[in-house]
Amino acid sequence: MYGEIATVLSTQPSADFVETPYIKNLTNRALDYIGVGFPVNLSGPAGVGKTTLALHIAAQLGRPAVIVCGDHEFGSSDLVGGLLGYHKKSLKDNYIRSVLKTDESMTSQWVDNRLTTACQHGLTLIYDEFTRSRPEANNVLLSILAEGLLPLPASRGGENYLKVHPDFTAIFTSNPEEYAGVYKSQDALRDRMVTIELGNFDEETEVAITRAKTKLASRDSRHIVRLVRKVREAKSENKLTPTVRACIVLGKILKLKGDTALDTSNGFKRICLDVLMSEVAGKDRKKVSQVIDEALSTSFHAETNYD
Repeated sequence: MYGEIATVLSTQPSADFVETPYIKNLTNRALDYIGVGFPVNLSGPAGVGKTTLALHIAAQLGRPAVIVCGDHEFGSSDLVGGLLGYHKKSLKDNYIRSVLKTDESMTSQWVDNRLTTACQHGLTLIYDEFTRSRPEANNVLLSILAEGLLPLPASRGGENYLKVHPDFTAIFTSNPEEYAGVYKSQDALRDRMVTIELGNFDEETEVAITRAKTKLASRDSRHIVRLVRKVREAKSENKLTPTVRACIVLGKILKLKGDTALDTSNGFKRICLDVLMSEVAGKDRKKVSQVIDEALSTSFHAETNYD
């Protein structure tokens, strides 16, 4: 039914997706914008859950989806399709025994790629980190999002334009422009979408995600989240990192070792330094190390039961 090389996903709400009031608000906003015909761009630093949220939003739409991951080597053919093979036909005629007649013909074969498949069949396109593709590769999106038309190359055969299916939906994710390997997107493209800026979640959401992904007790999850949030506040630059991903890493290590976040041993401190220091600039390392020491020696002694 779909394109030969387009992997189509049957989107369904994930049973282990954590939906707090904070996440519910983001989801509803995105669905509102999509409902009136605008694509959504979830923009934010790595580790804040952009792709997971995009998949969750797609699941709420209840339609199959295709995923494209941005790449600096992309050209428009990686989105639309191209001549990706050949069809060979051979004919041997030996009707007269003493005469052998052979006829061979080879024709190039067009194959639709994910964007064309999504536009043709009304699928949800999830374009993950679209700004990692060069702007010229994304030019084809301009007429799709504005006029509902997909220009097609003559080599495809047939019509020069494909009218976009009315159920077609696009969800984009992107990193900040200062990230390595990220291109500045065209103003015309951003003007055709609604951008939702994502930062770190609120504390309750981070605790819920950490607990769900690590199976730690609520109190241990909260202690880890509070430590990570203190490290963010202690940094002089880029206070968005470390993200909830660091909380999950710390939680999974604790779960594996059978320890708790109340452990003030050097072993747990070493784990915290290994996981968190990679996000800290040299001038902030001493300050962050002190924050970790203080968190382990003071606030983690609280006996409040969060369960």
